[in-house]
Amino acid sequence: MVVELHASVLTTNGSAASGPPDARFPYWSFTKTIIAICAMKLMQAGRLDLDATLPDQSFSMWELLRHDARLPDYGQLPDYHRAVAGGGLPWTAQDMLDRVATALPARTDGWTYSNIGYMFARDHLQHCADEVFGDMVQRLICRPLGLKTVRLATAQQDFAGLHWPEAANYNPAWVYHGCLIGNAAEAARILHALMSGELLAPSLTRKMLDALPVGGALQGRPWQSCGYGLGLMIGRMQGAGLAIGHTGGGPFSTNAIYHFPDMPNAPTVATFIHGTDEGAAEYQAVRLATGLR
Repeated sequence: MVVELHASVLTTNGSAASGPPDARFPYWSFTKTIIAICAMKLMQAGRLDLDATLPDQSFSMWELLRHDARLPDYGQLPDYHRAVAGGGLPWTAQDMLDRVATALPARTDGWTYSNIGYMFARDHLQHCADEVFGDMVQRLICRPLGLKTVRLATAQQDFAGLHWPEAANYNPAWVYHGCLIGNAAEAARILHALMSGELLAPSLTRKMLDALPVGGALQGRPWQSCGYGLGLMIGRMQGAGLAIGHTGGGPFSTNAIYHFPDMPNAPTVATFIHGTDEGAAEYQAVRLATGLR
């Protein structure tokens, strides 16, 4: 099967891209990586304590950012996926939480990937910074790096200009922690800047890389071992060694944005494909990274 691929590769020796440079995409769960970067920036500024329990909660930002707060996920609700596919108005955050509370246990056993946890994390960041998340991203990441395409989608019309036609029918309010949009090159640029030390002090980057092991090989995907740091999927991918970044996906597109420090010139690769196969996006990232040898 031919995959429509849009990609950007950054290395210490330069960059390469496929697909039109003006094409824009949803970043989906790569937004989690950016939430975590913002958290570390606020910590660096003395405005956030990662280890403190959030007001009126039983978990800390550290636990939220590692998906270690034992929270359920609205992605487990069949009604959620039916509602998204039906094109209706998104539920309010409280309605979503009420539906989850009715259908799922309040606490999970062990590590559980939770979009709800990242909604709480985003909300706490906004409280600590006294600033909405979209403005925070511009101030802390986009302007320092000179990024021009990255912004927070807040309404359905923000998706209307994205690359794949189905985007026009999607309301980003269904992503409760927020969904950033932008081109492939700037997604790669953000992760590359994180890993090269442009965005954070080395001690804070090391905190983000403190991964909790969460499993072994995944069928249909290149992962041989899996872990999760702060907003980062971290493990080993077949043929490419250590992989650090995030995969994301929604109803019509998928992305894989990863840094491969074991590869020559330590490439950072961002791939965006049509469809919902996360493994396909990840294998394309591996292919591009290993093709540089």
